[in-house]
Amino acid sequence: MSFRRCPQMGFGFFSSVLVLTLFFRPLVCQEPNTDGYFVSDFLQKMGLSSSQGYNFSAPVCSWQGVFCEQENVIGLVASGLGLSGLIPDTTIGKLRNLELLDLSNNKITGLPSDLWSLGSLKTLNLSSNQISDNLPSNIGNFGLLQTLDLSSNNFSGTIPEAMNSLLRLQVLMLARNRFESRIPSGILNCHYLVSIDLSSNQLSGTLPHGFGAAFPKLKSFNIAGNGIRGRDSDFLGLKSTTYLNISRNLFQGSVIGVFQEPLAVIDLSQNRFQGHISQVHFNSSFNWSRLVYLDLSENHLSGEFFSNLNDAQNLKHLNLAYNRFSKQAFPEISTISNLEYLNLSETNLIGRIPAEISELSSLRTLDLSKNHLSSEIPLLSIKEFQVLDLSYNNLSGDIPVSLLEKLPWMERFNFSYNNLTLCASEFSPGTLKTAFIGLLNSCPIAANPDLFRRKSPQHRGLKLALALAISLVCLLVGLLFLAFGCRRKTRLWAVKQNSYKEEQNISGPFSFQTDSTTWVADVKLATSVSVVIFEKPLLNFTFADLLSATSHFDRGTLLAEGRFGPVYRGFLPGGIHVAVKVLVHGSTMTDQEAARELEHLGRIKHPNLVPLTGYCLAGDQRIAIYDYMENGNLQNLLHDLPLGLQTTEDWSTDTWEEDDNNGIQNVGSEGLLTTWRFRHKIALGTARALAFLHHGCSPPIIHRDVKASSVYLDSILEPRLSDFGLAKIFGNGLEDEIARGSPGYVPPEFLQLETGSPKSPTPKSDVYGFGVILFELITGKKPVEDEYPDDKEVNLVTWVRELVRKNEVSRAIDPKIRGTGLETQMEEALKIGYLCTADLPSKRPSMQQVVGLLKDIEPVTHQ
Repeated sequence: MSFRRCPQMGFGFFSSVLVLTLFFRPLVCQEPNTDGYFVSDFLQKMGLSSSQGYNFSAPVCSWQGVFCEQENVIGLVASGLGLSGLIPDTTIGKLRNLELLDLSNNKITGLPSDLWSLGSLKTLNLSSNQISDNLPSNIGNFGLLQTLDLSSNNFSGTIPEAMNSLLRLQVLMLARNRFESRIPSGILNCHYLVSIDLSSNQLSGTLPHGFGAAFPKLKSFNIAGNGIRGRDSDFLGLKSTTYLNISRNLFQGSVIGVFQEPLAVIDLSQNRFQGHISQVHFNSSFNWSRLVYLDLSENHLSGEFFSNLNDAQNLKHLNLAYNRFSKQAFPEISTISNLEYLNLSETNLIGRIPAEISELSSLRTLDLSKNHLSSEIPLLSIKEFQVLDLSYNNLSGDIPVSLLEKLPWMERFNFSYNNLTLCASEFSPGTLKTAFIGLLNSCPIAANPDLFRRKSPQHRGLKLALALAISLVCLLVGLLFLAFGCRRKTRLWAVKQNSYKEEQNISGPFSFQTDSTTWVADVKLATSVSVVIFEKPLLNFTFADLLSATSHFDRGTLLAEGRFGPVYRGFLPGGIHVAVKVLVHGSTMTDQEAARELEHLGRIKHPNLVPLTGYCLAGDQRIAIYDYMENGNLQNLLHDLPLGLQTTEDWSTDTWEEDDNNGIQNVGSEGLLTTWRFRHKIALGTARALAFLHHGCSPPIIHRDVKASSVYLDSILEPRLSDFGLAKIFGNGLEDEIARGSPGYVPPEFLQLETGSPKSPTPKSDVYGFGVILFELITGKKPVEDEYPDDKEVNLVTWVRELVRKNEVSRAIDPKIRGTGLETQMEEALKIGYLCTADLPSKRPSMQQVVGLLKDIEPVTHQ
């Protein structure tokens, strides 16, 4: 059949926003080996339903989302159509004249081998899919490419050096993937780059030498959320850059060199920058009036603030929180009229909060917490306030009525731990105990009962009658609950957690027993102790909710008893599935210090760490709340029960299979452990978690108790390390307990106690524990109390190390994973474990080095 000639249609980068709203009919009328045939074949094989009828009998150039030139398809936009699976060969890879390909926002899992032959491509957008391939060096075939967007996928491996062939590239978007290693030096050949976004990957190393000078046209540069090292001098030469985001990396030294024309957005947060930022004003080449966004939070900056902040007339966002500034008065910022966000938390502020701050009429967020501010709160008459945090200061006096009147309409507020007076009855008890903790002069019965009335006074009589009616109803309901409660039998924890409303006013102190310990929460009233949930600050949870969620910490909800205390499973109101860890050791920290440390741990995020969701300070007990990990821990998987310790499903008929994309398909039962790929995945993920704690946190975090039961598997079978940072809450008093350690995981230096003084844990003691886990993964044996081929009194470490020294390491491999053709990789992994378990800590590698060694032996799928 013949096709009508389509008028020439222009397109560019912004054509990727087009949506292909096509209607399909399962009728294939395109002649073979034509562009129409290849496009229709692609759309059908990618899973479009029959209800999306498409007139394949019409000329291909008439289809929406298809752009033609002289009857050749030069553009295809199929964004958001629900396309899924692996793109088959001999479909879109045959469109030889294709210049624009936009398949974003679908469920594509892999690319065809012939894609890389499309040498005419100028725009390639595959963002927001599920592609888990490595990016091949064939990317260099796209010599005409101007825009490459692969963001929000699962690409892994290194960014290929073949990028040096993309001489016309202007936009490079690789954010939110799993790319590793260094940024390739070949990127320096792409002199026309205008935008680079490599954020939220696992990149490391330093920027290529001469990076700044290589991109004279670069306007936007984003490498946030990696592990890249460097200094401010690395950015010299970026003469056109207006947007710079290098947050959550390992940059250090001074920040002075970063401030250069024509930057408008600067985010240097969560790095290791030092020095006095007040010296920036000597950099005469920087125009403060251009600055719109500045974030220097969570660094090691010292001295005083910028001396010329008032010159930043267009500044909207300013965050200097969590640094090491000298004690100083509140900065002069009253003329920054456009400021919307101001965070000066933990910046050593002293003196008063200036009343002039009310002149910042656009301000929406003000965080002055954790300082030394004193005197009274000024009359903050800002209309746009949404977030206000004045906690952990020395403020005194009444909270201004004009401010209190605004609070019910705000998103979040906190006045806790001050010397303020609060007289306001219409706050709920939960709000009082969340946002007003520790006020010395509080009077919960309001001096002015009408303070928060939202309606006119003439409705008081109606409100009083309504209140009486509600009270009577509540009394009757309460009596009914009491009657039924006397006859109610004990239920399973999953049922009991629904009855939390009945128990809201129970009083303590509360005592709970596990198999090996008894712990007490010295709480007078369950509703008087707040529970902090970091990402849901407006949910006023209390200790009563924890009691209900765990059926009064019933043994039926007990998941485990760890080094720090018991762990319970529960559902908080709203269906929030959590693991509740009670830290039963006596803490050396005050409540304020413990809260601050737990808040800090809550900000630590990594794909291979179990996230801390929230906490509760219940008397002397510190209770840590974590996301629940559905698939148990590595100890259960290797040595105890099948995957999913708490599951009641029948796993006996399930199988584990490896897919063709270097991943693991849906699986069940012990078949999982027959794949070296999965065991390697656990080892590498755990190593990445420890490397992040040791090298990506400031100050570094030593785990102190690395073992198989600390490694959990989430809903997608990704390994996640738990219990990081908890030891600090107990101070040095826990050192002896940690030194005694978990059997089989204790480094030799902690067993040599003849010196009389206990050893302090170091990152190298964590490395030893990881080495033992690596031995477990490959041998399938427990660290102690297991059987070995040699009839000797040995543990796992001494047995494997002896085999390595005898060059008989293959004997240690678990029979379940032998015969796969990957034994050489397993032997190399055992040798890595040998290095990690060296007797002398100085002989052990760092966790960054361990990650690199494991990456070198990563299983690769053969095509």
